[in-house]
Amino acid sequence: MTRPPLPVPAEHIPPGTAAWRTPDAQRWLAAVPGRWAHPLWALLALVASLVWDVVAAPVAPCTSADPCGTDWLGLGTAIVLVLTLYWVWRQPRLALAGLAATLAGFAVEGGFTAALGEPSALAFLMAAAFTTAGLIHRLAVVGRQRARALEAAGPVAQPLPAAARTFRRGRLSFVLAALLLAVAGFGCWQVQQVVDAYEERAAGAAHLSGRVTALERDGDVDILKVEADGRTHRFETAYPEDFPVDSRVDVVVDGDWAALVAEPFDSFGWELLVLVGSVAGLAFLANGVDGRTRSKRLRLEPQPVLRVLVREGHDDGRTWVFAADDPEGLRPILHFHSLYAFEDEDEDEDADEDADEDEDGGDAGDGPAAVVELGKVMEIVNGEDPPPPLREAVLYGVPFVGAEVAFVARDGADDAEVSVECSVTAVKPAVPGLVERGPRRRERASSRRPCDEIAVGMTPTAAPRVWTAHGFSRAVGFSLLLVQGGGMWAALDDGLSWSWLWLAVGLPWLVTAVATALTWRIAADRDGLWVTGAWRVRRVPWNVITSVRHSDDGIRVDRAKDSPVELTPTGWAWLERRLGREPRAVRAAEELRALLLHPELRPLEEAPTGRQGMPVGPPLVALSVLWGVAVLLLL
Repeated sequence: MTRPPLPVPAEHIPPGTAAWRTPDAQRWLAAVPGRWAHPLWALLALVASLVWDVVAAPVAPCTSADPCGTDWLGLGTAIVLVLTLYWVWRQPRLALAGLAATLAGFAVEGGFTAALGEPSALAFLMAAAFTTAGLIHRLAVVGRQRARALEAAGPVAQPLPAAARTFRRGRLSFVLAALLLAVAGFGCWQVQQVVDAYEERAAGAAHLSGRVTALERDGDVDILKVEADGRTHRFETAYPEDFPVDSRVDVVVDGDWAALVAEPFDSFGWELLVLVGSVAGLAFLANGVDGRTRSKRLRLEPQPVLRVLVREGHDDGRTWVFAADDPEGLRPILHFHSLYAFEDEDEDEDADEDADEDEDGGDAGDGPAAVVELGKVMEIVNGEDPPPPLREAVLYGVPFVGAEVAFVARDGADDAEVSVECSVTAVKPAVPGLVERGPRRRERASSRRPCDEIAVGMTPTAAPRVWTAHGFSRAVGFSLLLVQGGGMWAALDDGLSWSWLWLAVGLPWLVTAVATALTWRIAADRDGLWVTGAWRVRRVPWNVITSVRHSDDGIRVDRAKDSPVELTPTGWAWLERRLGREPRAVRAAEELRALLLHPELRPLEEAPTGRQGMPVGPPLVALSVLWGVAVLLLL
């Protein structure tokens, strides 16, 4: 029996507070960014185009006239570029500024002109345009979400509870930013020390011209041998291709100390420290400023209020928000991490300055808050905490992607007191993402659609019903076929070796998987099923079938006395769900189960030979043999 949500005492519900009901919540969810604007796609496009552009772009050689020293401008550009990639995921507004700065540097270096003749530069511009469109779209939907949330809340606005007004955000982010930027500053100082030491030594050294006599490899280090003034000097070089044997180079010599003028010093390690420290420090600084700004805006003025239901996630401690008319908590609207807020006894002393803060910049509060949070964490780690109850709550603030909110709710079933919790991570909509979380994931993992519900959508037919491989399944098959072909090439290219064992062990499985994914087929007629796998077509009468189910991206038909008949792989259910589509193989298993339990829905005719399917395993073996022969002839 489902327990009713824990109610909020009436005195903690502001007069006129509207309930956020399912129709309004669904309209709010409909305003989330489109799937095409997910930051992952923009990041993949940007990274791929940048890698291509870096690999394709010619590298200026190190010369005496233009030595390879410290490139502060290039280091600054790299910092902005890496920050931009991070901000594409977390901070759309800052990402737009970072992209603008990156494109400005691209234009100064003549990148727009080069894009007309360089495919890699053109690919970067296209990736930047796609990213910009996605960022603008993500920012535009924020306005629509705000408008729909305000429409649902109505004209009522209330100041935050006293505890929420003293809640502070961003301290830990500022502390970490200061430490990391100090590390970056130390790295800059060390780089300058290296430069100054070289220039001071080189100023009093002899400047000579030498000849490259040899290039050696000592472990992972390239060693350049240069003969100058009757002596042979050894120099480590990062660019051996710039110094061919018998070429002339300039060196500076001061006793036992010598250096190449073209590569005077190596400060790569310190420059890498500057890059990492600057990127991480500026990222924490931006997060702290953003969290502090949003939190301050939430406290300074009355906020819209909504009656909702909340539940703390049992697996990751997230706070999930549901519509007020969803008493079973089946359809989450949004989620965020939150921490308890406690009213300070003396606000003038700002006693919460020593409060702890979570990884995203939220404060855990002083003693009582820390104890509560530590107890919750230990219970979750030990697996001793009971499933969190669904609670009525009053939500303060306008919910939208990236917003800060607070809510008032009862602590638990055994506690009549109410508590105030504030968000410490930005609000996110409860829509399918790359990693599914929350109630929908648990519901899908623990249950399947009722058979009667499937049967209602099916109508009796006289002709046989057929389920066959579809686009996703064939994509899996072609991917495995490429793996098979590449693996055969690699194994045969090694000659007679242990890799041939891979052919003997792995090739049969690959051929079976490829043939199944490309052409699996199930035909249901009046007497049973025709199941077409990689090697044969099996007849399975209705009276011996005990169950039909989808598991591990395959369809399994269990029989009373014989071993089950399995088809795998039949697609990639996880990816199909992420793209908002119902997995075809899952649907096939559900409809087959409905036919098994509802005989009146079974076809009235017997499947002809043409509809029973044909296995493609044998032809695929012949094709694999031909491919192997071709590889041997080409090698």
